[in-house]
Amino acid sequence: MDGSTTKAQQKKRNWFLPLVFSLFTSTLLIILSLFTPSNPFRQTPIRTQKQAPLFVESKINISPTGTNPIPRLAYLISGSKGDCESLKRTLKALYHPLNQYVVHLDLEASVEERLELVSFVKNEEVFGRVGNVRVVGKSNLVTYRGPTMVSNTLHAAAILLKEGGDWDWFINLSASDYPLVTQDDMLHTLSTIPRNLNFIEHTSDIGWKEAQRARPVIIDPGLYSLEKSDVFWVSEKRSVPSAYKLFTGSAWMMLSRPFMEFCLWGWDNLPRIVLMYYSNFLSSPEGYFHTVICNSEEFRNTTVNHDLHFISWDNPPKQHPHFLTDNDFQRMLDSNAPFARKFGRNESVLQKIDSEVLGRIDDGFVPGSWFEKGVTNVTHPHYTVANITQLRPGPGAERLNKLISGLLSEKDFDLKHCL
Repeated sequence: MDGSTTKAQQKKRNWFLPLVFSLFTSTLLIILSLFTPSNPFRQTPIRTQKQAPLFVESKINISPTGTNPIPRLAYLISGSKGDCESLKRTLKALYHPLNQYVVHLDLEASVEERLELVSFVKNEEVFGRVGNVRVVGKSNLVTYRGPTMVSNTLHAAAILLKEGGDWDWFINLSASDYPLVTQDDMLHTLSTIPRNLNFIEHTSDIGWKEAQRARPVIIDPGLYSLEKSDVFWVSEKRSVPSAYKLFTGSAWMMLSRPFMEFCLWGWDNLPRIVLMYYSNFLSSPEGYFHTVICNSEEFRNTTVNHDLHFISWDNPPKQHPHFLTDNDFQRMLDSNAPFARKFGRNESVLQKIDSEVLGRIDDGFVPGSWFEKGVTNVTHPHYTVANITQLRPGPGAERLNKLISGLLSEKDFDLKHCL
């Protein structure tokens, strides 16, 4: 009995002292917490280098611009029935081995004419050697003033993004456009400016277009028919969008690669939503890209309000610009623009531009450092492609530099985006 009592007392001493110490410590800590300004036991969050964004759209980064000393251009040159010869001429006047090209004759052109274009590209020695000219094999039906013009542009851009390698700007032209500078002039001048800039003439003052284009609903038969016909109107009107602001401007533009990727990928869905809206909008090429870029926080501050074209309009403008003639030659040069439109087929002023501005011989390429010409056959000269990264800019580079420098140095340039 005495032995068991002694063991019990021993066990009591073994747990009693730790218990008393624990109670004393807890009491002390509680008292300290009451008189301490901040809780010393509040958990400090672990600092990470960069927290992952909550929304998936924020996780997608804009592609970096190119780092090559000389930029690369990606051209779409499109035409319709009877435009094959004009398209071939424009392509040769614009050609440079550093660039990428997609050419397209729509379904209104005959099968024979489209096959002629394919044969021309396939049999041109330089095109075959460099491999930078592509013909859209499955032609699109393009309705004038309809959204199929926008879908055709996006189609060409998708081809160029998939197969065209590295390029910095996308330029859409038609067979009735023609350059006023050489590609050496163009590439030399563009090598001095930021490659995230988007040259797109635009305004939010849509004026009469609200009643005549934004509110009416049109249907483009080219979206569902193989037979070409004009757009037609639906009797019911619609309201102007409140989810985004409408912009309008020129259908001709030079757009950066990051912006073209945004239009095709549409990671925040804006490009797709706006595209669906403009599928029922008259003359949608004059508003789609403008509305997308000016409603995007990522790109709205990259706009330069110019379409890089000389175009002669009536005042007030009518549906079509004037056809350019010899009488417009000096005004074209004085505009400092790199492109002009609209030219008739085999217009004499094109010969004047070739001989006095581009230095281009009949059916030939525009001279530059990229080739050496050995005339072994008068009608089919042989070209040896060389020195493609060496440029030989001329007077056209001075004119173009004057235009772009003036645009970028305008007062409050950074405050005038998308007004």
